[in-house]
Amino acid sequence: MWTGRFTQATADKVLRYSESVSYDWELYRHDIAGSIAHARAQLAAGMLTQEEFDAIEEGLRSILADIDAGNFAWKRELEDVHMNIESELTHRIGSTGAKLHTARSRNDQVATDTRLYCRDRIDSILPALRGLQRVLVDKAEQYQDLRIPGYTHLQRAQPVTVAHHLLAYVEMLARDASRLADCRRRLNVCPLGSGAIAGSTINLDRAAIAAELGFDAVTENSMDAIADRDYVLECLFCLSLIGVHLSRLSEDLVLWSSSEFGFCTLSDAHTTGSSLMPQKKNPDVCELTRGKTGRLVGNLVSVLVAVKGLPLTYNRDLQEDKEPLFDSFATILLALQVNAEMIDAMQMNPDRCASAVADPLLLATDLADYLVRRGIPFRQAHELVGKAVAFSVDTDTPLNQLSPEQFQSISSAFGEDVHSVFDLERAFRLRTNPGSPGAERTKHRLAYWRKELS
Repeated sequence: MWTGRFTQATADKVLRYSESVSYDWELYRHDIAGSIAHARAQLAAGMLTQEEFDAIEEGLRSILADIDAGNFAWKRELEDVHMNIESELTHRIGSTGAKLHTARSRNDQVATDTRLYCRDRIDSILPALRGLQRVLVDKAEQYQDLRIPGYTHLQRAQPVTVAHHLLAYVEMLARDASRLADCRRRLNVCPLGSGAIAGSTINLDRAAIAAELGFDAVTENSMDAIADRDYVLECLFCLSLIGVHLSRLSEDLVLWSSSEFGFCTLSDAHTTGSSLMPQKKNPDVCELTRGKTGRLVGNLVSVLVAVKGLPLTYNRDLQEDKEPLFDSFATILLALQVNAEMIDAMQMNPDRCASAVADPLLLATDLADYLVRRGIPFRQAHELVGKAVAFSVDTDTPLNQLSPEQFQSISSAFGEDVHSVFDLERAFRLRTNPGSPGAERTKHRLAYWRKELS
């Protein structure tokens, strides 16, 4: 592509190996916005006449309209989005188009475009996060009094409510949104004007360029501005962690919707059948979310590895940041949207939930607390309840059906009122601390999220 220094054309295989326009065309809006701001700064610095600036702006806007309409032919031999647009501009308005690149490099150009892209994509992800949170809050409110076993090690542990379980994911997504917003703030500085590595002897008003593009400030070190991909990595990490949270939610729903659990039913619109077994109703959205999370994590790792050994400043390795970045943003946006749809249509099965939560062993810890309130140290209470559970298993008698005499044969610390522990209503009434699944705490948290997400 380049002339002057080179006497041979780029080999076709090298061109196919090195081109990026097949994917970085996605930056066209940001590239054109950056070019218009750069040209306006050239005008202010006397590098362009008003007539030249008007021609550049009009030419770039006409290119934008053609790309939007699908009427633009991307040329692989021009390598990337930047050269495709600049070449077409010069074709349309003549030699004035060749002035546009004064005082900038593709290095600071791509860094600017990518920051603008990340900022815009974050602005589309944040509403999708809030949308999924709202659906989870709606579903939690619908089933706020429905109790289920809570699990540790995938073993029944203590009773919780469906609302408390779903609100756990609302909390996770809130942290995800906070991280993304913080990432957006950190990346919103303008590198344009840093040149290829050391700025330019033609000094344009960088602050004015930054203001026009909506940046909060300009970068303060040209070498760092060109080499920096922290913001890409931070975006990829944030998106990966959202994926991890969605994957954990997916695993819960895979279990809940199975015949073995039967806690919920996913809609036909969000499940699939089997090509062989006509009875099957597979939670494919959940499984795909788990699988796509692996891709999100892989995208993060691929860019970390690409950047880890690079000396300052620009190296062509950095071209490899874009496909993972574009893929991760597109993947997580669709994942958030489809999961919101699926959960909105999901129905809980109260009878199966009630049957599972009736297991008296779920209140074994409450039984230990009962002994603590009767003056027994917790470690000793834990041991005594363990013996009671073993006795229950050995005699094939449910824990809540052991007689007071049988409990007292284990320890005189058990009173005649021991069976009061196995009242679920009482168990939830006693859970009043912030963060607990008690009814009043759940109502309080639902009200908080209603206000927060309104």
